[in-house]
Amino acid sequence: MIKLIASDLDGTLLPPSKILPERLFPLIKELRKKGIIFTPASGRQLPNLKKLFSPVLNEIAIIAENGGIVWFGGKIIYSNPTPKEDVLKTLEAVEKISGLYPLLSCADCAYYQSGNPAFIEVVKRSYSSCRQVKSLKKLANDVEVIKISVWDEAPPSANHGAPLLAPKLSGLRVMASGFDWLDVSTLKANKGNALKELMKELGFEKDDCLAFGDHMNDLEMLQACGHPFVVANAFAGLKEKFKDEVPSNADLGVMKKLEELL
Repeated sequence: MIKLIASDLDGTLLPPSKILPERLFPLIKELRKKGIIFTPASGRQLPNLKKLFSPVLNEIAIIAENGGIVWFGGKIIYSNPTPKEDVLKTLEAVEKISGLYPLLSCADCAYYQSGNPAFIEVVKRSYSSCRQVKSLKKLANDVEVIKISVWDEAPPSANHGAPLLAPKLSGLRVMASGFDWLDVSTLKANKGNALKELMKELGFEKDDCLAFGDHMNDLEMLQACGHPFVVANAFAGLKEKFKDEVPSNADLGVMKKLEELL
């Protein structure tokens, strides 16, 4: 019996407009009445996700920062911060690559340094809690950083920033988290380990969980659940690994599957 449903947002649950489907919140409440907990699992920050899902916060769990944070029952139940020395190493590596702009993602706020107007516009559109500081390196000595997000001015990031940055950061996970974003974190910080921690907290087994994804940063999450699904618009490499498919995000495939489950 399905007891937990985890879904990536951008490219998976959200249509191209990036607006939550109107029927979603009533559906989440109906699922909870049947003993099923819905869990958005995203690279987005926790404050952004809490704001986005505010009408149903008491009904859901949240996996934020691509698995760096798990929130449930009004509190953070798991986090996987990046060690300070790795944060500083990443900032130094990013400095040497033209067109990459770093941002430090913490539990309650995201911090950036660059004054590039295009970068600032993207940050403020993507992060509901963000702040500009004079020095990210100085800040890294004072705060706990979950991950380093890197905006790529010359996307797709999987083809530009990732191949340039990854060789400089051995021992860290460098992953394209969107068309123009990269995430740098510890090797264990992924949606799969976060989902396992959530299942452990809830006392659920692998077969109790169903998940949806569209890109390689969803790989571990799909592997961690007993019922993995990809959307029709998913990255080809992911579709090769998981054969169960729902219609594309443009066709609200995840919503259709949720309604089918009910």
